[in-house]
Amino acid sequence: MRVIIKNDYRGMSREAARIVAHQVLAKPESVLGLPTGDTPTMMYEELVNMYKLGLLDFSRVVTFNLDEYYGLSPDHPQSYHRYMRENLFDHVNATNENIHIPDGRTKDAKSACKSYQEDLSRYGKIDLQVLGIGPNGHIGFNEPGTDWGMTVGLVRLSDTTRNRVAPRFGGIKNVPVHAITMGIKTIMRSKKILLLASGKAKAIPTKRAIEGPITEAVPASVLQLHPDVTVILDQEAASQL
Repeated sequence: MRVIIKNDYRGMSREAARIVAHQVLAKPESVLGLPTGDTPTMMYEELVNMYKLGLLDFSRVVTFNLDEYYGLSPDHPQSYHRYMRENLFDHVNATNENIHIPDGRTKDAKSACKSYQEDLSRYGKIDLQVLGIGPNGHIGFNEPGTDWGMTVGLVRLSDTTRNRVAPRFGGIKNVPVHAITMGIKTIMRSKKILLLASGKAKAIPTKRAIEGPITEAVPASVLQLHPDVTVILDQEAASQL
């Protein structure tokens, strides 16, 4: 595991974008695993800027998002479909047939999870999986205690996760209770993994993930077992290391 510490969020984001860009340039048909949330927003901004400068071509890149809230339509303001359009896909030349995001609208979650796993399997291993980390150590929506043998599944969101995003939904009652997520097993099959963390709230979970025991109580700790992980932190996220 390689740990890179940058001075601030912008520095972390630029380094992350540089690594993603290098992957795309080295292999234009790369399969990327992509996250959502606050942490990767500026990384996407940097990638969009590189595209607009003519430095990157996304036309052959295949993307698989980590997760989606269960019960949200793609146009819901808090859906990850909408997040990805607004932060990346509407601004680059990625093609619709190469973009994959779990279907949060489905009434048959089991079939939707199976279909998503089949789509993943058609492309083999993810070349570069980008991850954030939750305050409770989750990656994707693999909350503490989630079965690490799951490939893609419907999971129940923890109270910690739901309370954290409640203001965005206008209150806890509006926050979905479940999400569809790539499982730990699928994440760990990736050829390379890039873990990003920024801010004081991520300092303790980052320390537990990198330096603590490997435990289901801290899902990100499983990354210690992967042969090619790069962690990029800002100073605040690294403060407990």
